[in-house]
Amino acid sequence: MTQSTDNPFFRPWTTPFGIAPFTEIGIDDYRPAFERALVGHRVEVEAIATNPDAPTFANTIDALETGGHALDRLCGVFFNLAGSDATEAIQKIQREMAPLLAQHSNAITLDARLFARIANLHARRDRLHLSTEQMRVLEKTYKNFVRGGAALDPPAKERMRAVTERLATLGTSFGQNVLKDESSWSLDLSEADVAGLPDFLKAALAQAAKDRGRDGYVMTLGRSMVEPFLTLSPRRDLRETIFKAWVKRGEMGGESDNLAIVAETVKLRIERAKLLGYPTFAAFKLDETMAKTPDAVRDLLQRVWSRAVVRAGEERADLGALAREEGMNEAIEPWDWRFYAEKVRQKRFAIDEAALKPYFQLDRMIEAAFAVATKLFGVTFRRRDDVPVYHPDVRAYEVLRNGEHVGLFLGDYFARPTKRSGAWMSAFRSQENLSGPVRPIIVNVMNFAKPPEGQPALLSFDDARTLFHEFGHGLHGLLSDVTYPLLSGTSVARDFVEFPSQLYEHWLERREVLSEFAVHAETGEAMPQALIDKLIAARTFNQGCATVEYVSSALVDLAFHSLDAADGIDPVAFETAELRRIGMPEGLVMRHRTPHFAHIFSGDGYSAGYYSYMWSEVLDADGFSAFEETGDPFDPNLARRLGEYVYAAGNSRDPMEAYVAFRGREPDPEALLVKRGLATATAA
Repeated sequence: MTQSTDNPFFRPWTTPFGIAPFTEIGIDDYRPAFERALVGHRVEVEAIATNPDAPTFANTIDALETGGHALDRLCGVFFNLAGSDATEAIQKIQREMAPLLAQHSNAITLDARLFARIANLHARRDRLHLSTEQMRVLEKTYKNFVRGGAALDPPAKERMRAVTERLATLGTSFGQNVLKDESSWSLDLSEADVAGLPDFLKAALAQAAKDRGRDGYVMTLGRSMVEPFLTLSPRRDLRETIFKAWVKRGEMGGESDNLAIVAETVKLRIERAKLLGYPTFAAFKLDETMAKTPDAVRDLLQRVWSRAVVRAGEERADLGALAREEGMNEAIEPWDWRFYAEKVRQKRFAIDEAALKPYFQLDRMIEAAFAVATKLFGVTFRRRDDVPVYHPDVRAYEVLRNGEHVGLFLGDYFARPTKRSGAWMSAFRSQENLSGPVRPIIVNVMNFAKPPEGQPALLSFDDARTLFHEFGHGLHGLLSDVTYPLLSGTSVARDFVEFPSQLYEHWLERREVLSEFAVHAETGEAMPQALIDKLIAARTFNQGCATVEYVSSALVDLAFHSLDAADGIDPVAFETAELRRIGMPEGLVMRHRTPHFAHIFSGDGYSAGYYSYMWSEVLDADGFSAFEETGDPFDPNLARRLGEYVYAAGNSRDPMEAYVAFRGREPDPEALLVKRGLATATAA
């Protein structure tokens, strides 16, 4: 094992706030760092398992919670870079480490000596005089071990080891294959090809060409490039080419094809669930969520689906009528939908996406997100250029409250070939108080198109909503105030974790926020009140399409994971059959087709759980109505309860208890349909 003290992971970090010294870390530092950290953690766990003293909360649960810091610090750096700056070298190490880390996790979870100590404490939990948080940590630890296979007989444990280690390898490969398809595909465009596009999109296409050392314009498969092109390009042939490439990610053949990975993953997940006594993987996965059962999830999705299909049919008829007026007599295809929807929106609401976009400057939207947090929770943000970052595009901010340090926030906003698509929040370091006051280092990662040097980055309204969404997650990590790492920040039930983020989106739509921060990039003038009114009036426009795209993905996810056998499954044929069964409307596709559905196949974070966004939307729609009922979107009493019981509480209490403590009652599901404008969408 390498013992060089030159390895930054082998010494304390003296950087501001203890962030990683990114410029000092070389690719050759990771393997020896993993070797040492894994060995060190195994030694710590062995000491707990072999402790001759009778198990106590302190010598077992506390000891587990305080162990593995070196590994946590290393993983915080490595896996964040594996998502946001994944060079070939990083990806190679990730492939090598995936099964080794799964083996390490299994060695802990399946250790009979360790589980015996935890089970002993769990059996005596009512006599241990534990605090509420300690009781929840003990319950969660015990359940996590049981769900990991700790209570199985030896042969079943060995099979569980093999299954989980193979799944770790498959999930890593799936995500890397999608990134490979996204980063390798491009389309050169001529001046004639970009005719009719607004200047902001032409500038982004020119920048993409420059980034790749080419002249002219280049189209990539980044969502922030694809969606505006589909919305604004009059070239139907190019829209079709780009759309088909977009939906074929992970299904392009060759080494990056994901179909065999999906088939094996589904089969192994079924086996994993049955080893643990569950009939399906969905039943296993949902047992620890607010929804609890696949039937509860299906009921919610079907309730929304039936109305969304009706509304999408109405929308498609409107698009077709306008297309025929303009001389396009063919059926509306998926690559036509956004283009004609934008035309209908302009006609109905007098809103032009190209004219709207200059009001949503990235820098001003960041300021807006910060300002809302200041008003709600009293936190402020100070730019820190002295903090090391992992890429020149990353911005660092110190977060303070009453002059006291709360945490560090990193914003990584622009697309690049080494970054996986989408947007997410993660932590380089999570908050806890068990090992002392450990303050969080939180990162938001986006994929906005980078503008040419000297020009402002312009966002669509949906982009700005994404920024607010991820910042809501960021605040959930930054404001966490719990003792135990297991309960920190966003470590909550999957169908509750989207509540703080989706709730935060509501403040973007407030007139108070738009009038101050939606400032035109060229004129410097604030968005006119008349345009704000139109924007708000149009917020439920095209919700049939958006809801169908989302719910179809969630239903296909649930269908895959409700299977009780999957021998010889053809993932694309299964997807097609399921969409036919649920009545997928013509002219629309899933938001995430199976071969690139990273939420559910690049690891199992959202597997059988993509519905979570909609479950949480019930909470956020109902929750924001509490502020509306007061007449003050920043009502201080509600904001205090929201901060205390949701953003600061982590997983220290049951999610429904947390919601009721904030709202005063359980949520009303009808609020979701009202928010999406679907309450009146019923079949004739």
